[in-house]
Amino acid sequence: MLFEQMDQSWQIALADTQPLLEKLEAKMRSNGSVFVPDFSKIMRAFELPLQDVRVLIVGQDPYPTPGHAIGLSFAVAQGTNPLPRSLKNIMIELRDDIGRTVSAGGDLTKWSAQGVLLLNRHLTTDVSEAGAHSDLGWAEFTDRVIRVLNRQLGRNLVAILWGAQAQELRQALCDCVVIASAHPSPLSARKGFFGSKPFSRTNDALQQAGLKSIDWAC
Repeated sequence: MLFEQMDQSWQIALADTQPLLEKLEAKMRSNGSVFVPDFSKIMRAFELPLQDVRVLIVGQDPYPTPGHAIGLSFAVAQGTNPLPRSLKNIMIELRDDIGRTVSAGGDLTKWSAQGVLLLNRHLTTDVSEAGAHSDLGWAEFTDRVIRVLNRQLGRNLVAILWGAQAQELRQALCDCVVIASAHPSPLSARKGFFGSKPFSRTNDALQQAGLKSIDWAC
């Protein structure tokens, strides 16, 4: 069950979404297609306790390439080569911003362990078909997640919104610190993502709120 995959703090905060998650699970199991990530990883972002979240990074949907999606937005399993192009651009900006990059390649698990919620707008898609589950109902669930984050964390949350879809959530995150720019995809990275310095700006905002900064290059 998807609901039971979440940390208890999220189960309490999102108790009213249990019927929705059961409906989403039934839809995925009945349509006969092969989806990513693996069922056991769909709710992986919510293994991070709600009270430990300090940063939110919103993606669109999982990488459709088999073996890439691990349930955390933009992240891939350690050893994935080559990196997806959006993630490669994130690593370029990280290096240009703070002078270092992630030691584990595209594995962003250590970001999550420090309080970075790596959340996709839609938590599943079909293999080899990006956006296939955009009408499944995931947005209703993630909208609820965003409202909970805004209400419970407020100015103690820094939200990084890359691209137009993520920035649709800006109003719902009205009580949080928002850092927005173009998406890191090859189509838009040179239109405002490169040079936006989201990592150092996030740490500046965390420090101003009296919170510990993120070791982005861990």
